[in-house]
Amino acid sequence: MTAQVLVVGSANADLVVTADRRPGGGETVLGGDTEILPGGKGANTAVAAARLGADVALLGAVGDDAHGGLLLDSLRESGVHTGLVRVVSRPTGLAFITVTPDGENSILVSPGANHALRPDDVVAAVRSPKVMVVSMEIPLDTVERAIGSAAETATRTILNLSPVASVAESTLADVDILLVNEHEAAWLLGAADEDDDAVSTAELSKLLDLGPRAAVVTSGARGAVVVESTGLSEIPSPTVDVVDTTGAGDAFAGALATALARDSELPDAVASAVRVAALSVTRRGAQPSYPTVAELE
Repeated sequence: MTAQVLVVGSANADLVVTADRRPGGGETVLGGDTEILPGGKGANTAVAAARLGADVALLGAVGDDAHGGLLLDSLRESGVHTGLVRVVSRPTGLAFITVTPDGENSILVSPGANHALRPDDVVAAVRSPKVMVVSMEIPLDTVERAIGSAAETATRTILNLSPVASVAESTLADVDILLVNEHEAAWLLGAADEDDDAVSTAELSKLLDLGPRAAVVTSGARGAVVVESTGLSEIPSPTVDVVDTTGAGDAFAGALATALARDSELPDAVASAVRVAALSVTRRGAQPSYPTVAELE
């Protein structure tokens, strides 16, 4: 199967509950009714791209259960090609999400079927897409194989290194665009034990020393920073009323890939992605919050 945008990543069912505050250790806090919504970094990214009109396929894995059916239905209804989504015997991945009144969330992920996605699946699936987005929540060796395989073609790669993890230097050297948030950037630059704001904008240029040809660092309501060999560009975010930040980073990744597949320059693609992510946080849930082209206009 070929598609202009290929997303390699996870597919999870999101179990979302609202609460006035997050419980501390050993504490029980009552929350609202649980919602079961389609999610997962890979599936979210693919859906975000498809709603913006991209020709996109997902390479991932779900279980042969009700949650897997929910995810496949959501992907297909959004226009994502699902021929590369494996259905396996392990349970579909789950994300347990607590959302507080300020729209912030805490997430615990049980990967389940996502860990059945193996490096050989990538080799068999890659057919020179224009852009490939690889995200975490899948085995690290599969992530590294996906980036390495794409490097042998004309495919432009985006590594959404979230949750942040140590990847091989050779993998980072093959990445075209490293996509992280400000906290993940701090971890990569050795500031993980310091204040989250310890890494200044100017210091973000050091991300290129890790190997990628460019980097994009998101910072929530402040927008994003584009890091290129020619310098840094700050892209501000529009001011919005935040309802739920779940999946905003994935919306950004999907919009970024879509714009790049249409030959936008990186700063212009990031500006488009910032706008899409900002609109997504004004609605509840991950995939249900992602805008269409008509809504953006």
